[in-house]
Amino acid sequence: MNIILPKKISGEKPDIINNARRVTVIGANGAGKTRFSARLMEMFPHRAYKLSALRAIFPTTSTNKLEGSIDMLYEEKSTMSHIIRGAAESEFERLIYLLMHDEFIDMLTYKANLKTTEKAEMPRTRLDDVLHRWMEVFPQNRVLRFDGKLLFSNDSDDEPYSSQLLSNGEKAVLYYIGAVLYAMPDAVIFVDSPEIFLHHSIMQTLWNVIEEMRPDCTFIYNTHDIEFASSRIDNVCVWVRNFDNTKDAWDYRIVSNSTFPDEIYFDILGSRKPVLFIEGDELHSIDSKLYPLIFTEYTVKPVGSCNKVIEVTRAFNDMQAFHHLDSHGLVDRDRRNEHEVAYLRQKKIFVPNVAEIENLPMLEGVVRTVARHYSRDENRVFDKVKRAVINMFRSMLKQQALMHVRHSVKSNVEMRIDRRFQSISALEDHMSDLVYEINPRGMYDEFCRQFHEYEQRGDYAAILKVFNEKTIINNSNVAPLCGLHNKDQYIKAILTILKEDGQDAESIRKAVKECFEIDTETKPDNSTDKTPQTGNRLAQLTQKN
Repeated sequence: MNIILPKKISGEKPDIINNARRVTVIGANGAGKTRFSARLMEMFPHRAYKLSALRAIFPTTSTNKLEGSIDMLYEEKSTMSHIIRGAAESEFERLIYLLMHDEFIDMLTYKANLKTTEKAEMPRTRLDDVLHRWMEVFPQNRVLRFDGKLLFSNDSDDEPYSSQLLSNGEKAVLYYIGAVLYAMPDAVIFVDSPEIFLHHSIMQTLWNVIEEMRPDCTFIYNTHDIEFASSRIDNVCVWVRNFDNTKDAWDYRIVSNSTFPDEIYFDILGSRKPVLFIEGDELHSIDSKLYPLIFTEYTVKPVGSCNKVIEVTRAFNDMQAFHHLDSHGLVDRDRRNEHEVAYLRQKKIFVPNVAEIENLPMLEGVVRTVARHYSRDENRVFDKVKRAVINMFRSMLKQQALMHVRHSVKSNVEMRIDRRFQSISALEDHMSDLVYEINPRGMYDEFCRQFHEYEQRGDYAAILKVFNEKTIINNSNVAPLCGLHNKDQYIKAILTILKEDGQDAESIRKAVKECFEIDTETKPDNSTDKTPQTGNRLAQLTQKN
């Protein structure tokens, strides 16, 4: 089926989705996605069928007037049948009544058929299908049909209870499975917030099953959930950014997410802030805890390894004409030389003037701020920390020099081997000369000379720039000197100060940003975003989305 999308703010010709089976409309509250879906519904006056668990399971005096809706079917059958009696206060209750009504009619038909033929088969009813699939989702639950009612129980309850005592999640699953069976043939089924009340462990499987139940239908989902949006297979995703009420038009894009993983792409589309890709993951790394509090003007997104940061930053910036968001990456220095650092910064990758993230809490400005925050003499604290770090560096100087040599040799070999050779002999000859060309001994002597110079003149900043040592916070004794017990408490103290967002937080942010050579007086340039702005942005889809 082909779907013509609504009018665009830009005046461009509306997009057309060809042969669509699944469409996901994604956008933040206030971005206009609900009105966008409503406009799509108007295009299918006799085929639009709407599902909303949020509306269905709670009592309401309003009814869904769409042709063929559960509410309209219930109203039609209740006026013609003596079986449906009593007032149903919600769409969920009306669905249960419809299922029971059709079950009763099917049983009467079966009984009548028995009188006319000996081979009448017990029909498989809608209710049979619904309960079978529902119990596949909740295998610990049992269903009893008793006295014209549905009663439920589970392994921990002996006493059966009515459908009204089911959890919201159980009701939602029952509602979706049952309601989709009442959709008219070839319906366009609009599902509002398909993720609501559903645990992520069952969400993808459930909607796959529901789509399989109605292969004749097209499903259009309205959501802001990243995980759901990226779970749909063969799905066309329409990102609704804004709605202009005066023009009755939308700013929207058909999202192509083939460049990098869905969860990253949808997450970044969820913010109007510039984007900062960092190393690590969202749960375990210091990076993901510290950098969002430092770079508050950015949407910070952990993407894994250093190489992944560089790759995703490049890919996202290549698409800037589409999303208009200024994006950067951020990686540890990790023994890179000045040429390598300059190259990365040219590619919009922030690189600090410290060896790794563990050194950021050791910056002079950070140490002094934490000491001052906990009423310690900042001069005394920093002097002791500085002496401890210099002594550590002195004792490990040759080891550190060797690690820098290994990095340089590896980079040189990779660069020099990356050539075209006409034969294996030519490659062997080239490799046999590499040790003389690269001269690792000369590198080592030069690193040792530089490092000796740093420690002799007490150049604390230069030492942090080259000193890769995970134990630096513990062995510098900075935590006890600031009145804290250990490294974890020291890191937690920095995060707490940043969250309090006072003057001390600004001091820490200033020290860290200056370490990245970022002008603390200049905000990221996002001026290329000329999109009209009405309502809330598609902010923080995650929540994965």
